[in-house]
Amino acid sequence: MTHRERFYATIANQPVDHPASWLGLPVPDAQQGLLDFFKVDSVDELKVLLDDDIYPIEVPYHFPPSNHIACAFKFAKISHDDKPDERTLTAPGFFEDMEDPADVDLFPWPDPALYLDMDESRRLAQAVSPEYIRMGVMWSAHFQDACAAFGMEKALMVMLMNPEMFTTVIDRITDFYLKANELFYEATKGYLDAVLIGNDFGSQCGLMVDPESLRAYVFPGTKKLIDQAKSYGLKVIHHSCGSIFPIIDDLVELGVDVIHPIQALAQDMDAPNLKAHFEGKTSFCGGVDAQHLLVNGSPEQVTRKVIELKGLFPTGLIISPSHEAILQDIPPANIKALFEALKS
Repeated sequence: MTHRERFYATIANQPVDHPASWLGLPVPDAQQGLLDFFKVDSVDELKVLLDDDIYPIEVPYHFPPSNHIACAFKFAKISHDDKPDERTLTAPGFFEDMEDPADVDLFPWPDPALYLDMDESRRLAQAVSPEYIRMGVMWSAHFQDACAAFGMEKALMVMLMNPEMFTTVIDRITDFYLKANELFYEATKGYLDAVLIGNDFGSQCGLMVDPESLRAYVFPGTKKLIDQAKSYGLKVIHHSCGSIFPIIDDLVELGVDVIHPIQALAQDMDAPNLKAHFEGKTSFCGGVDAQHLLVNGSPEQVTRKVIELKGLFPTGLIISPSHEAILQDIPPANIKALFEALKS
């Protein structure tokens, strides 16, 4: 099968030669380690060598100092590095002491058209071989940004005690992402197959917010983002770390095509449990534990886990590390074992 055939068959729960795969997003130090280990000069060469199926395309968003769309809003009242891997949701936020929804206009809301480079977006998408599934990495984390807008603890209190204020802020954030995503989708039209969006709703042991509150205050924005992507013919891969078992049915009803990343050690997120409850109803991406197994396990243990996952999910699961980021503490030999076992 081709990469594209394998991806579409996997997420449709149809027979495949082997499940589709995604390497994930190696951080710079880990990326260099992988290139050195596999003796290749570029990520393109690495993906060919691994025979990976999905090629991520990150949005070129030029807003210093992070130059990353996940850091588009400067909500924090305290000074911090403002990098995607050093953000904090718990810092006191701009709206921390505000109660009037009219105050939403006091924040200097950015215009994504000033920072999202449409020409570069098009070049990046056109540069990827159409043999791959070309996936835009949009994130569009409207809930997480709403938490940062107040400071997380305060945000969750405002959600319950002043829902109009919370809704006004999260709606404005959602509008930003709808505009940014439209710019990217228009620039890459005809060169994109899927999109990765999402928010972290789960902790290791359960949801951070009760399902009813998510349905009332967060999922309306999620639905808009999903419908927008679908209007461009894109498959939607929805990310959430942690234990999100109680809302998987909600995500399916919202139109999500793939649930990412199956955080393997989180409560109720083990592959046998997901198979028992959702086989044939949706598809997943992840499953290979990146908290312990890929970090501390041996290549032989990784091989056994991948073979186990293939037995549980001969289709319906894009096999991938259970976190989108490949960190430098994962030995490249374990990545090699993952992909070799996938095709064995």
